[in-house]
Amino acid sequence: MRKKFGSLLFALPFFGVGVWAAWSIGSNVVDAWRLQDWTPVEATLIRAGYETHSGDDSNTYRAYATYRYFYDGRQYENDRVAIAGGSDNIGDFQQDAGRRLQVAMSRGDKVTAYVNPENPAEALLDRSMRWGLLGFKSIFMFVFGGIGLGLLIYLFRAAEEKDASAETYKDRPWLLNDDWQSEILRSNSKSTMAFAWGLAALWNLISAPLPFLIHSEFFEKGNKVALIGLLFPIVGLGLLVWALRQTLEWRRFGAAPLTMDPFPGSIGGHVGGTIDLNLPYSQDMKFALTLTHVHSYISGSGKHRSRRENAKWQDVLVAHSAHGGRGTRLSFRFDVPSGLTESDAIQGSDDYYLWRLNLQADLPGVDINRDYEIPVYATAAQSVHLAEYSMQQARAEQTRLDEAAIRQLVNLTFDQGGRRLYYPMGRSLMAGLSGVLFGGIFSGAGWFLAFSAGHGFMGSVFGFVGSVILLSGLYFTFNSLEVRQSGDRIESVRRLVGIPVRRRSMRRSDFRKFFRRVSMQTQSGGKHVLHYSIAAVDRNGNRIPLGDGFRGERQVENACRIIGREFGLVEQEADDLPALDPGIDPLGSD
Repeated sequence: MRKKFGSLLFALPFFGVGVWAAWSIGSNVVDAWRLQDWTPVEATLIRAGYETHSGDDSNTYRAYATYRYFYDGRQYENDRVAIAGGSDNIGDFQQDAGRRLQVAMSRGDKVTAYVNPENPAEALLDRSMRWGLLGFKSIFMFVFGGIGLGLLIYLFRAAEEKDASAETYKDRPWLLNDDWQSEILRSNSKSTMAFAWGLAALWNLISAPLPFLIHSEFFEKGNKVALIGLLFPIVGLGLLVWALRQTLEWRRFGAAPLTMDPFPGSIGGHVGGTIDLNLPYSQDMKFALTLTHVHSYISGSGKHRSRRENAKWQDVLVAHSAHGGRGTRLSFRFDVPSGLTESDAIQGSDDYYLWRLNLQADLPGVDINRDYEIPVYATAAQSVHLAEYSMQQARAEQTRLDEAAIRQLVNLTFDQGGRRLYYPMGRSLMAGLSGVLFGGIFSGAGWFLAFSAGHGFMGSVFGFVGSVILLSGLYFTFNSLEVRQSGDRIESVRRLVGIPVRRRSMRRSDFRKFFRRVSMQTQSGGKHVLHYSIAAVDRNGNRIPLGDGFRGERQVENACRIIGREFGLVEQEADDLPALDPGIDPLGSD
């Protein structure tokens, strides 16, 4: 209750600002409509000009005037200039109006005043609508009001907090989550669609005035740094495209409910179930499922705190598809090893774990891309309703796909000296180029700010971080790995742009086991991709790299099997193999 009250105190000021902005816009529009019937009369200026009010970081201006006019034989005096009162710096309206009135007064010219025929004491000089000012106020109405209203709706609709110590939840902690009350779960697609439109609207409302401000700063004042602001409307267009794609995806595939078997998913057992799609069945369509174990945590301190995610375990498989009541029914089953952390049903702390299931397929027209946050607990339960034959078919299909991906990734050749595995440059091309592009933009903008715009500290920070990302992207793009077996020796050579940078070797007779670990992790939104590397470990614990770039536990296991078969490597310590290491080794376990 205390937490809810604190959130309410946070939401009310935002909502209040939005209400004020809506009232201000509404009153201006009503005034503009009423003013069309007011009577124009000649007025004599007594004083006129504009005032400048200096603030901490900007100046605001207010046009002022005092004038006399006659209406129905009576003299009146007024000082209202425009529909909206007060001072501002939205455009040049206040300064232009003040100068214009001041020039008219110095020349002794008459000006036109608009008088309310029902109350002649009420008048003004300029009845034009200031659309720029209304647009500025609308940002406060939609942004602050939207945030406040959204928080209020969420707080009033949110269920009461449950007592985690209650007997009901002792053996079934997943019931603390209102979305996990039964084995039928919904994806996040609808909420993601609403969030996408909300974020797109919010971002574009905020950035809408930027092109006009940038035009003034660049062409009139020669401020080149202002061009960086163009990134904001470009991002806004990207957000609109994202929101549209989410809407089309929802319309095509519907809710796509997931029925778990077992419920909840099991650590040390199975995570499986079925998904029903509003899509006509076709045996040619392939659907990929990715199960990821994610650690969510808060990093930083004070105002620099931010939530981050780190994937700890991941597996990928192809779903078995068949005719279903809604069109297509997908069946799947993951084998989850013991020792992983259970889901956090409440997720109320700074540090918790979650399990995310992603469904993805490249289809004619709109593709499907759904995320399900699912309960997974250490129950060691097995699936009971999934047909074993269907699961075997799906597993065989995934093995075939994994072997094809491995063969494509690994160039296996034979010569007189023995076998040779070659991992060429560009095998992590998309991840590498993403790093190059992202790092290049950041580093370029940072060093420009540091050396050309005089923002040394901020520019150096941006430039350094961007340079690190850029160099990492270049490494992942241009490194290659060669593994050669000749007689009883295995040699591994890492090259960068063809230049050897690290060389390792071992005797085959000294081989004891394979070591697997995560060599690279990429993230886009809630999507994580883990790239695993494989190393050979000898009797002294030394390691030499045998390959990298493998996706998912199943693919890396298949890669170990293929490499072991080709090089004649048989694990001698099968009962003492290390679990997949979640640590990141940017050099691929060299």
